[in-house]
Amino acid sequence: MAQSRFVPYLVLLAGVFIAATSSILVRLAQDGGHGAPSIVIATWRLAVASAILTPIAWRNSRSEVVRLRRKDVGWAAAAGVLLAVHLATWITSLEYTSVASSAALVTTNPLWVALAVYFIFREKLSRSTVLGLIAGFTGSLLIAFSDGGILVVDGGRVQFYWENLLAPAGKADTALSGDMLALVGAVTVAAYLLVGRDLRRRISNTAYVWLVYSAAMATMLIVVLFSEHSLFGYGWQIYLWILLLGLGPQLMGHTAYNWALAHLSATLVALTVLGEPIGSAILAYFIFGETFAPVQLAGLVLLLIGIALGVLGEE
Repeated sequence: MAQSRFVPYLVLLAGVFIAATSSILVRLAQDGGHGAPSIVIATWRLAVASAILTPIAWRNSRSEVVRLRRKDVGWAAAAGVLLAVHLATWITSLEYTSVASSAALVTTNPLWVALAVYFIFREKLSRSTVLGLIAGFTGSLLIAFSDGGILVVDGGRVQFYWENLLAPAGKADTALSGDMLALVGAVTVAAYLLVGRDLRRRISNTAYVWLVYSAAMATMLIVVLFSEHSLFGYGWQIYLWILLLGLGPQLMGHTAYNWALAHLSATLVALTVLGEPIGSAILAYFIFGETFAPVQLAGLVLLLIGIALGVLGEE
C-alpha cells in the first residue's frame, strides 16, 4: 500500500525528465532557422502522438469514447485547442530566447493554476504550497530577466536595466519577445491542466489523451493550412528530431502529466513541471554551450526549492 502511494509521484517525475528534452529537440528541429517552422514542428509532434495512440484507443477505449457525454467531448476538444496554442507559442519562443528562459517562463503555469484553484474553485492552498509557488515563480523571473539582459550581476552588484524592457531593437528586445510568447504558453498550459483535472476523474487516461491530442492536431492542421508553410520538404534529420519529440515529450511526458492529474492535485502537477527547465538548461549547456549567469543559477535553485515545498504541501 505504501509503495503504491508513491507511484503517482514517480510517474510524474519520469514525465518531467522526459519532457526536459523537449526544448533541445525543438532547437534541433529548428536548426537555427534552416529547419522546420515552429507551427510545423508542433503539428508533426501532435500527429506522431495521435497516430500511435489511435489504434491503442480504438482497441482499449472505443466503447468508452462512444458512450461519453457530448459535454465531456467538448471539454476534451477545448483542452486540445489549449494544448495546441501552448505548443505553438512556446515552440516559437525558442526562436527568440534561450532554452533556459523559454522553459522557465513556460513553466510559470503553477502560479496561474493556483490562482484559478483559489479564486474560481475556492480551494485552499497549504502554506507550504504557497511558499513553493512564490519560490518557483521568483526563480522563473530571475532566469528570464537575466537572459534578456534586464537583470545582471556586475562587479558583485545586481543591477536592473529598465531600458532593456523597452528596447526598440537588439538582443534584449528579441529575447523579451520570446519571453512573452513563452508566458502565453504558460497561461494556456495552465488552463489545459485545469480542464484535464476534472475530466481525468471521469475518463480513462487513454481515452482522454487520444481525444485531446487529436483535437490539438486538428487545430494545428488548420493553422498550417492557412499559413504559408508546408508540412513536407525538410531533411530527414529534421523529421527524426520531430519523431523523437512526438514519442518522448508528447506521448510519454505529457501523458504522464495527464495520468498524474487523476491522483494528485493540479497545483502539485503544475509545480513539479517546474523541474523541466532545470533539465533543459543542463542539456542545453552540454549540447549548445549555453552557459549560466549567476542570476540564472539562483533562479534554478529557487525552482528546486519551490518544487520541494510543493511536494511537502501536498495532502
